[in-house]
Amino acid sequence: MLIVGAKGFAKEVLEVLHQNGQSAEVVFFDDVSSDVPDTVYGFSVLKNEQQAREYLKNVDNRFTLGLGNPVLRKNLADKFIKLGGSLTSVISKTAFIGSIGNDIKSGVSIMQNSIISSSVKLGIGCIVYYGVNITHDCEVGDYVEISPASQLLGGCSIDDFSRIGANATILPKITIGKNVTVAAGSVVTKDVPDNCMVAGVPAVIKKELTPLNF
Repeated sequence: MLIVGAKGFAKEVLEVLHQNGQSAEVVFFDDVSSDVPDTVYGFSVLKNEQQAREYLKNVDNRFTLGLGNPVLRKNLADKFIKLGGSLTSVISKTAFIGSIGNDIKSGVSIMQNSIISSSVKLGIGCIVYYGVNITHDCEVGDYVEISPASQLLGGCSIDDFSRIGANATILPKITIGKNVTVAAGSVVTKDVPDNCMVAGVPAVIKKELTPLNF
């Protein structure tokens, strides 16, 4: 499998693949970082699109996303699909995922010790970090980043490209819009519109964010 990225989060993805016994034939890809060596922990780093295309064609067409920024994840997913890749989820064997009514799309990263209950929807390319708890009937959009130890409670909804900070809590049936940042430790008690950052207990809007062009 090809991991897009070769730094922080990419190494965490590698650890999940290693624990799952899936690290054979893994390579990294990084064509922007001048300080990345030719190998990381003994795994090759591809450094241009031609190398990536050849790997995806001749070795393994699967790729996964090894970086956290939601917009970059979307852009790179689109790029590597055009290169012939198949966007693939990486799910830790220590994550608990319920067996009833869940819908998990492609390219999702589900990290160690996270809990996903029943009737949960996870959109394309989202991240569910360490110790996250997503309870029943929650809906998480595409390329959402849910940071460690966050709590998404029953029936809440998180729209595309939003970022939930570490230890944040989203109360039941709350709707969070697109391109929203919820600061670490916040407790969201009211619906949040698109394109803003909220923080506090209870969370309030602190600033407006530039709308995305998707």
